[in-house]
Amino acid sequence: MLSCASTVTNPHCMTPEPNLERLYQRLQLIRRAEEEIARIYPSDKIKSPVHLSIGQEAVAVGVCDALRPDDVVSASYRSHATYIAKGGDLGALFAELYGKDSGCARGKGGSMHLVAMGQYILGTSAVVGTTVPIAVGYALALKRGGTDRLVVSFFGDGAVEEGVFYESLNFASLHKLPVLFVCENNGYAIHTPLSKRWATERLCERVETFGIPARHIPDSDVLTVWNAASDASARIRGGSGPEFIECRTYRWREHVGPSEDYSAGYRTRDELRPWMENDQVRILGAMLDPAAKIRIDAWVERELAAAVEFAETSPFPDSGQLCTHVYA
Repeated sequence: MLSCASTVTNPHCMTPEPNLERLYQRLQLIRRAEEEIARIYPSDKIKSPVHLSIGQEAVAVGVCDALRPDDVVSASYRSHATYIAKGGDLGALFAELYGKDSGCARGKGGSMHLVAMGQYILGTSAVVGTTVPIAVGYALALKRGGTDRLVVSFFGDGAVEEGVFYESLNFASLHKLPVLFVCENNGYAIHTPLSKRWATERLCERVETFGIPARHIPDSDVLTVWNAASDASARIRGGSGPEFIECRTYRWREHVGPSEDYSAGYRTRDELRPWMENDQVRILGAMLDPAAKIRIDAWVERELAAAVEFAETSPFPDSGQLCTHVYA
């Protein structure tokens, strides 16, 4: 169990400036967890499709580390990174992928339907854009409750093409709701690039027409993301209303599944190269004292081994659970 006594292992013990060891730990934990998912996936032990965030970890880590423990996050189906960055239990994540009863959704949701309300992680959804208005609704409840908590809504660039995204922006701005919108823009809606979908790439400009401050981060630098999220959160808590951050990022693996897809014809490995050179896991690791990095890496491997063992040995739901929580 992580506690606020440790500034390294708990990503939610707030400090006035980013803690590099803590940030690296979460980046590395997400990277290694997803690499392990990719390794296990061909064995058929994992019972659901997986959408990996390898290459995109810095967005979730930079934003979630700048939050308070009682802040809320809402994510899309590519949500492993957000779940881990916000403090979701790693064993419960792997057990969910295995379809086990000890999973975070009792083995019924799989990779695309993660939830951990104890860490204020709202349930994720496989339907593009649908979690955005849910986040706005939760933000409305928080405002009516008179707290200074906030909600972060994570979504991909494909979600901003849904009408409900703009309805949500308008409603949040109109009512000055405490919500931070974060677009993880990896440049593709499955296999279709931005150039074939958007007349212009000036997404922040579109958002600003709703009276919402918007910031574009071109390279997913984790420290830049942290500072942007920290600054935005402070203003939102002060009652100024919603803000928006667009983080350009890049997924290294295929849209869904554990493999690469650079031979599929819609993108090239040359496009990947600059993102690998800008790998935030490697860059931040190189900034640490070597002994600290070794210690953190060892901790990550222990946590990962324990999570996989937990999933492997946990039972499947019994047949009596088949219709539990089914309402229609």
